[in-house]
Amino acid sequence: MSTSQSEPSFFGRLQIATSGFFRVLGDAGVAVRVARALQGPSGPSVSPQPVVAPAPAPTPAPAPVIKVEPPPPVVLPPERVHASGLAVLALLQREGRFIDFLQEDLAAYPDADIGAAARAVHTGCRKVLSQCLTLEPVLRESEGSTVSVPTGFDAQRIRLTGNITGNGPFRGEVRHHGWVTTAVRMPVISESLDARVLAPAEVELP
Repeated sequence: MSTSQSEPSFFGRLQIATSGFFRVLGDAGVAVRVARALQGPSGPSVSPQPVVAPAPAPTPAPAPVIKVEPPPPVVLPPERVHASGLAVLALLQREGRFIDFLQEDLAAYPDADIGAAARAVHTGCRKVLSQCLTLEPVLRESEGSTVSVPTGFDAQRIRLTGNITGNGPFRGEVRHHGWVTTAVRMPVISESLDARVLAPAEVELP
């Protein structure tokens, strides 16, 4: 009859492990035998596994660029773009009959009649001009006087005529003193009004 040795208890195994731990540290021969016992009689030699670094997280794809098209520009009809200018023309017509005067064929009228009509047009149009603009002469000198025009003068304010040679300064006679606007007071037209109507037709009822 064969006898079997009973397996050690947990505390027995703990005592054996503790004793074996210190013997392996103190005796190289014991360490070799323990290593062989752990490998088994025909077990392959255990080589340390290489440490594989984790693969880097994939770079997220850039967000698609959404191109926002600007809204198309608002295109105004010419009568709205030039509403203020048309309003001034309407004032010239109302105060001085300016359009009537220009549209009239004056060849059939004697000079005396044209002069009388021009005086009425002049009075009304001058009133409108003073309401909408403040005007000053470009040159303070009177027409016919001699002035000196420096080198590098403003060609928008002074126009040279006649025999122009060299680069200046120039001396010449004032033919017209010019005009420059120093203040603008253009009328504002409501969008509900048709700026194209410069003068309404007049119908007198009996």
